[in-house]
Amino acid sequence: MLVQHVLVHPADVVFVKSIVEASDGVALLLADRGGEITLAAPLGRGDELAELLLDLERDVGARRRDALR
Repeated sequence: MLVQHVLVHPADVVFVKSIVEASDGVALLLADRGGEITLAAPLGRGDELAELLLDLERDVGARRRDALR
C-alpha cells in the first residue's frame, strides 16, 4: 500500500472524501481528526494517487504532511 498523510481545511474533508470515492478505487480516505486525512492506495495506482494529490493541492490547498517538515 502507498500511504500519504495530507492536511486540508476541516471544512473540506467531506468534499475531498467525495472526490476520492468518485475516483474509481484509486485510494481509501481515513479522516484522522480535523483536517488530517490519510490516503491509502494499492501499489499499482501510484501514478493515479500522485495525480489526485496534485489536484487536491490545486483545488483545496491540500498539503502533504511529510512535505511540511
